Amino acid sequence: MPSTLPLGDPAPADGVLPPQAAASAGERSFSLYAHIPFCAVRCGYCDFNTYTATELGGGASQANYAATASGEVSFAAGALDASGVPRRRLSTVFFGGGTPTLLPAEDLAAILASAVAEWGIEPGAEVTTEANPDSVTPQSLRTLADAGFTRVSFGMQSAVPHVLRVLDRTHTPSRVPEAVHWAREAGLDVSLDLIYGTPGETLDDWRTSLDAALACEPDHVSAYALIVEEGTKLAAQIRRGEVPDVDDDDHAEKYETADAVLGDAGFHWYEVSNWARGDASDRRFECRHNLAYWHGGDWWGVGPGAHSHVGGVRWWNVKHPTAYAGRLAQGASPAAGRETLDDATRRVEHVLLQIRLAEGLPTADIAPDGRAAVAGLIADGLVDGPAAVQGRLVLTLRGRLLADAVVRRLLP
Repeated sequence: MPSTLPLGDPAPADGVLPPQAAASAGERSFSLYAHIPFCAVRCGYCDFNTYTATELGGGASQANYAATASGEVSFAAGALDASGVPRRRLSTVFFGGGTPTLLPAEDLAAILASAVAEWGIEPGAEVTTEANPDSVTPQSLRTLADAGFTRVSFGMQSAVPHVLRVLDRTHTPSRVPEAVHWAREAGLDVSLDLIYGTPGETLDDWRTSLDAALACEPDHVSAYALIVEEGTKLAAQIRRGEVPDVDDDDHAEKYETADAVLGDAGFHWYEVSNWARGDASDRRFECRHNLAYWHGGDWWGVGPGAHSHVGGVRWWNVKHPTAYAGRLAQGASPAAGRETLDDATRRVEHVLLQIRLAEGLPTADIAPDGRAAVAGLIADGLVDGPAAVQGRLVLTLRGRLLADAVVRRLLP
């Protein structure tokens, strides 16, 4: 969730969506994303819509946040009803941030309970919270599990102290296995998030982080290349020459290393940046919430700056927590703007997202001009030839490294 919001069209105060949103809604999954915008410190690389406690007050305080977010849940249910969108049980719920676990576990449980009270929840639904390793305790994780959370995604990022310092992370490497152990004791599935390509990180450093992550025996690993966003502390440090810039070749080498190490450890890739425990036929530990995004499902995003999507209608909330709380207190939608996607835009987004998945993109979903590029993509080693013959475009390892280039050739 980048800190800069798009412009879009005005969003009505009542939150009612155009008729397109209701069409065929019963055929799509429905999820909830809850944005918790609080962090103990602002990490130097982070461009997300987050705030430290000293930056906020009044209705935007951490103490009041659960009630405010639950207020948007109630607003959402009413707006969807008024839009003619049938009520569907939640298939996934995801708490992201920020650091959701800076709030008391009881507050996260209260937000979840408000959503379940409005919509219900599918049996076996996935309910995830992100967490920093130093923002949980055995008791807080047990409280979350008792409330219906099934999964925790820890922001490990690295196991190397000097890399964590560059990233401004507050935990020590030793805290990660401890937090994972507590989560396991609570009965939660565990994902670990890693970042590669931090200035000053060597290939040996990266291998150390991968080995440390695997030693925790997680169910899922996400590995993201560090992207230096304008306006961040890290961007300023690079501009002043205090730390070296990131390097594309370094990113590629570290991605290939991650794929090999995780594959050897019994993980399969199912999306360019994500690996799950087990072989490709075992999909139990893939992140179902993110798959809902990638497959074009419906979701309502609660919280300041949160984005939502229902039936090709997309909108985003005002960024600042004070403005967000103020709108809800007045009974008005917190949306800052919205857009209704036309068929052409939806097709483009389908290609952009689906090509990143290991299941691949059906060739039939590509326009004729794009299909003409398939032979060249096979010849260049970017998509799997036998899979393409069977009607699906599946990225090779080289293709994953150049996924954006593949998309450009499929969407001339």
